[in-house]
Amino acid sequence: MKKRVFVGIDTSNYTTSCAISSESGVILHNFKILLPVSKGERGLRQSDAVFAHIKNLTLVADMIRDNCRDLEIIAIGYSAFPRDTQGSYMPCFLTGEAVSQMLSAFFGAKIYKFSHQAGHIRSAIYSSECPIFDEFVSFHVSGGTTEVLKVKRENAYYKIEQIGGSVDLHAGQAIDRIGVMLGLDFPCGRHMEALALENTKEIPSPKIFVNGTSCNLSGLENLATQLYQKTNDKPLVCAYTLDFIGKSLEKMTENLREALGGAPIVYAGGVMSNSIIKERLNSKFENVYFATPEFSSDNASGIALLAREQYLIEEE
Repeated sequence: MKKRVFVGIDTSNYTTSCAISSESGVILHNFKILLPVSKGERGLRQSDAVFAHIKNLTLVADMIRDNCRDLEIIAIGYSAFPRDTQGSYMPCFLTGEAVSQMLSAFFGAKIYKFSHQAGHIRSAIYSSECPIFDEFVSFHVSGGTTEVLKVKRENAYYKIEQIGGSVDLHAGQAIDRIGVMLGLDFPCGRHMEALALENTKEIPSPKIFVNGTSCNLSGLENLATQLYQKTNDKPLVCAYTLDFIGKSLEKMTENLREALGGAPIVYAGGVMSNSIIKERLNSKFENVYFATPEFSSDNASGIALLAREQYLIEEE
């Protein structure tokens, strides 16, 4: 008898992703292809992202063929929209839907749709090895989102309520805009982290803008640009940028703890792979959980795991 597996597909504005989960809930493959962004650009238009996904999904099909020859695909999950909110929509997710529908028909597999955000949260839970709580709080911090979320599990799905976050620029946007200004390749997170770790100078103390569990990050771009014009010091500017974001998240977490007590907090999204920000938060707060870098950035592992869980619930 062939071993049963579950496939996840995610087509974000950054990455084409496919993951395969075993029946026991172990990620066997976590396959990712970054979408190409020209030097000096700060992202992709949706039309360009859709075209890039269409090309990449042929490679995803090859990966599934090569790794599932002796396996039985019984369910497929895909990211259908960015968030679990009314009207949440991005055209790039239509490419993942199309290929998932075709795979479902070809393999005779069940199909489930989830939000990209739910996938991030589930992959963070998986890689941090934290318990599967029925209720918890999550920070989803990435290029497209900086949100504080109250999460309640309902079978394999999440009921998500936003209770805070950035009211203007997202943390990942700030990092990428400042990184491109410094001449770094997009996406800029890992390059900025490497330069920040080289910094040996005292970081100017940033004036952060936090109100409860909400923050403003739009001023960071101008402050970092001014610092670079004044110092011409890339490592210092990178360290300043990450210090500003880290202190903002720290203060928001502190305010969250005052409001909700010691509720477990799961930090998800690409920005949370940053070791500097993670160390700041991990050293100050208890009952907090972080995805490993491989599972922080956009990936389909959480979607594969959610598809597995929903299928097994229905099979009972």
